Amino acid sequence: MKKLYDWTMSLAASPHAVWALAGISFAESSFFPVPPDVILVPMVLTERQKAWLYAAICTISSVAGGALGYAIGALFYDTIGQWLIGLYGYADKMESLRAFYAQWGALFILVKGFTPIPYKLVTIVSGLLAYNFPLFLFLSLITRGARFFVLAAAINHFGEPIREKLESHFGLFIGVLALIVVAGFALAAKMF
Repeated sequence: MKKLYDWTMSLAASPHAVWALAGISFAESSFFPVPPDVILVPMVLTERQKAWLYAAICTISSVAGGALGYAIGALFYDTIGQWLIGLYGYADKMESLRAFYAQWGALFILVKGFTPIPYKLVTIVSGLLAYNFPLFLFLSLITRGARFFVLAAAINHFGEPIREKLESHFGLFIGVLALIVVAGFALAAKMF
């Protein structure tokens, strides 16, 4: 784990870190299972004065990726969208999700974009159900911005103790992050 920690921290300090952060944030919102926290946390720890910039990059990239997820649901659900939804185990839950979404769509986007429930499910379903696209983007900007700015603020404020804990317990951090991702998928599966 020490080598993985050192590699992650060196990536966070590299000139390519911003592009990696943007790429992971974009991909996670539409198809990729790994959350951008994996690189956002070390980047903020490496350069705390750039915490707000990194949170903004995460937010903008995530919303742009959300637009791709929306397009997958709206334009390609019968192919890519259905495959992605099936891959994550939600294919048989689409009707209950459709009914829930009709009543609680805006709240669903706001709450789920902030929780560990995979945001890609929100984006694809929003497109599939033809949710109002400008409203979808606006709500996504609020919820994803809140998520990344709160995380960046916490890391910025408690930076050194977090760095020390992360350095000595990096395996635990990765394990907890993986557990959160799995729990998010499981929670979403139970909801519908």
